[in-house]
Amino acid sequence: MELALATAIGVLTAVAVYLMLRARSFDVILGLTFLSYATNLLIFAGGRPVVGKAPIIVEGMPADLAHYTDPLPQALVLTAIVISFAMTAVSIVLAMRSRADNGGDHVDAHDAAPEEARSNPGGGGR
Repeated sequence: MELALATAIGVLTAVAVYLMLRARSFDVILGLTFLSYATNLLIFAGGRPVVGKAPIIVEGMPADLAHYTDPLPQALVLTAIVISFAMTAVSIVLAMRSRADNGGDHVDAHDAAPEEARSNPGGGGR
């Protein structure tokens, strides 16, 4: 299981870096999303996930880590999911605004903008 988890984290990170180095804003946002997935898996793997053991202490079982799984990484991953969803939403709104203002979705906003969008920065058509 450790090899599969490490491979998944490595592949997600490689895909994320590749996409974040692209010149399109959608690719950058997708790369950030994949990087947040890889980070969540890394945090979760740091807690040594154990199959079949509860994170909540119950009566009749000793209160040591041999009988329970660590609940802290699970809580951190849940928090990170909410934060990454909000970050993705803000990034999409910024990318949409940048596309409307610049006439293209290049990150540097210079090469992709057509000539009519450069001459009419207000958006035209209104």
